[in-house]
Amino acid sequence: MSEVLIGGIEKREVVIVDYDPRWPGKFQKHAAIVAQALGPKALVIEHVGSTSVPGLAAKPIIDIDVLVEDSSNEGAYLSDLAAAGYMLRVREPDWHEHRMFRTPELDVHIHIFSLGCVEVARHLTFRNRLQSHAEDRLRYEALKRKLAKEDWPDMNAYARAKSELVEEIIARALQGTLVTLLPPDTSAGPA
Repeated sequence: MSEVLIGGIEKREVVIVDYDPRWPGKFQKHAAIVAQALGPKALVIEHVGSTSVPGLAAKPIIDIDVLVEDSSNEGAYLSDLAAAGYMLRVREPDWHEHRMFRTPELDVHIHIFSLGCVEVARHLTFRNRLQSHAEDRLRYEALKRKLAKEDWPDMNAYARAKSELVEEIIARALQGTLVTLLPPDTSAGPA
């Protein structure tokens, strides 16, 4: 995967805090700023990540997915987001043409993806599963608290350490969806 970190690798301490009921309001504030900056170019703006799950402890960083027509076309949004106060931090042309902007305070991450990107569907599936299934939420929180006690070279290493459980939770959520879409198995004949 070709990844470009604007400014290079940053070693940051991973701090997990209890859920803050102010997080949804902070998302709304930044969603409004992004909507104002991009206008109709922002096709979808969604609160994702742990701060979008009531009751879940998290790093106090608001993650926002923004869908645009074509995220590889930085000319359509980069200067608008920069003028609104967000700095480009990540450019990943080999991973869904993902771009990530952040605030100078490092407390909001704006993820830019193209409309129809499967990764956004995964983010929403994961968020929705954690919002509706306490057992998955508690397992995920326990893992995050355990991992936060370790020394990580950067945030990506910490994120990779969570990936196995994240994939398991997404698979379980999708399995439930697939089961409801499939007709009953009648191969055994009538009961």
